[in-house]
Amino acid sequence: MIRQKKQGQLIVVSGPSGAGKDTIVSELLKRDENIWLSVSATSRKPRKGEVEGVNYFFLEEKEFKKKIKENYFLEYAKYADNYYGTPKEEIIKKLDKGIDVILVIEIEGAKKIKEIAPETLFIFIMPPSEKELLKRLSNRKTEDKDKIIKRFNIAYQEMNEVTKYNYVVVNDKIENAVDKMEAIIKAEKCRVDRIEEMLVANKEELIHEFLMDEEFDNSRISEKIGEEV
Repeated sequence: MIRQKKQGQLIVVSGPSGAGKDTIVSELLKRDENIWLSVSATSRKPRKGEVEGVNYFFLEEKEFKKKIKENYFLEYAKYADNYYGTPKEEIIKKLDKGIDVILVIEIEGAKKIKEIAPETLFIFIMPPSEKELLKRLSNRKTEDKDKIIKRFNIAYQEMNEVTKYNYVVVNDKIENAVDKMEAIIKAEKCRVDRIEEMLVANKEELIHEFLMDEEFDNSRISEKIGEEV
């Protein structure tokens, strides 16, 4: 008998801005109730439609820096002139309860997680092409052309970091990408290093029970066949 670890799986999802990370994770959460999405904190201003505590915890830069000093974050990084960080207390609680936790974080943050917890599952979301990525960034209509170009240049560099991750998922179609993410997480649950304990019964006892079991008694089987004839 195999008993797997009850500890939840920490899953880091990264990828360039515009790759569709948030959309894929949102769809994945609808399929699996045992996955919890950690909400990051950021010093940037909310975009239209973003909700406090759902998309991010929005902090002033001064407050963010204060929490850094208080060791509030599991990791943090500065990206495109803004701070992003992962509050750690709730993550630890969820993992201890056997709940899988997803972190959607930038690549610099993912590198820090790898140093702290190398057993974490790292998944990189890749756009189908650079041209499609630029199109997605411009379709947001939340930033001017200069900022879009800046984000594209950063994203282009980030795509070269894919080899640092365990898996890559190309987001050509949302449904296909979610299917792949789900399959990866399920496969990781079956890894041998997630076995907590393997209980193997005594071989001699098993053979003895088998020989003593009437259902496998050849002489009785022969008798039954004779009776039917």
